[in-house]
Formats: sequence, structure tokens, C-alpha cells
Amino acid sequence: MSLAYKFHNPDGLYVVTFATIGWIDVFTRNMYKNILLESIQFCQINKGLDLNAWCLMTNHLHFIGSARERFLMSNILRDMKKFTSKKIIEVIANNEQESRREWMLAIF
Repeated sequence: MSLAYKFHNPDGLYVVTFATIGWIDVFTRNMYKNILLESIQFCQINKGLDLNAWCLMTNHLHFIGSARERFLMSNILRDMKKFTSKKIIEVIANNEQESRREWMLAIF
């Protein structure tokens, strides 16, 4: 079974949901929420993401979107999740003020 994201219609409008590992409430902290929002903005400007609606919860994201011409939604989602997860883990690891740091890093 392939691990690649499946978007069969390149011109389609998709409802996408993804969650944090273990449904950990990462996005209760503004610093982590801002990383995700910056990643979304980057994908809109540089990766071809057209976003129609979105809802960020404490541990998951829902959005309705599509890929502009010459872009693939699977690539956009792959890049957004990869960048966001690596950046959030880096910030958690370097944040001595984070009370849940050891616990979250062990799960991530």
C-alpha cells in the first residue's frame, strides 16, 4: 500500500483533515499555531494551494481547498505537513518553558 496522499482529480476541490500524533493538543500554544498558519500561507503563495475554508482545532485541522493549475494537492499536503511537523518539533525541543516538552517529544 502506497503512503502517498491520494487525490484522483487534479482539478478537484477537497475536504482535508489531519491530526497530530496521539491527538496531542499542540495548537493550544500560539507559537505552534503560528508555525502552522505560516506554513499554510507559504503553500498558498508558493505551492499553489487555494484555500476556500479552514478550521484549526487544538489537535487537528480541517480545510477545503484545491491545487492551482500545474500543482498537485498531494505534493502541497506532503510539503506542508513535513515542514510544519519538523518546525514544531524543533521549537518544542528548544523551548525550555514548555511544560510538556519531554512528554511531547517522546510521542513525536
